[in-house]
Amino acid sequence: MEPLKWQTFKEYLTNNAGLRLQFQYAEGQWVDASYHITEIKQAPVTSVDCGGVMNAWTEVVMQLWEPVSEGNRRAMKVDKALSIISVVEKAMPLYPAAVVKIEFGNQQFDTRQLIPKGFIINDGNLIVDLRPDTVQCKAIERGGSCGTPGEESNNKQTNLQNLVAASCCTPGSGCC
Repeated sequence: MEPLKWQTFKEYLTNNAGLRLQFQYAEGQWVDASYHITEIKQAPVTSVDCGGVMNAWTEVVMQLWEPVSEGNRRAMKVDKALSIISVVEKAMPLYPAAVVKIEFGNQQFDTRQLIPKGFIINDGNLIVDLRPDTVQCKAIERGGSCGTPGEESNNKQTNLQNLVAASCCTPGSGCC
């Protein structure tokens, strides 16, 4: 499944503005209706994978917090979430093609970033179905290999070390 982009996520909210916004973080497990959207982060990510290839993407992370003392009440309407997003976007434009992640945790569920796997409309609610992200090997996805023992793995490690060495300045080298 292709990661959900910020623009698509926001359009889905906009198209369902009158509904209540609920989050399901595991099968049958719901973020308490008293949740707050505490912040929205935009994170540029740059990495080098095990094949020595540099990758870059941007993530927009919406953080949810469950206040312990408030208990169950009706979840916020999508309009309210959109107003929070509007405040954020006035201060910091969010990249439309960024990958969306929802950060959440409570006393029963360790804090982690989850990805929206789908939307469900049910009984006046827009339910965002959250699931853990999977670990990927970009080298294998490109048709290469990853983490195999032996000479190929040693060559990758050497190439990675050479890549790092080539991008660093050493004292007295004249590059700084």
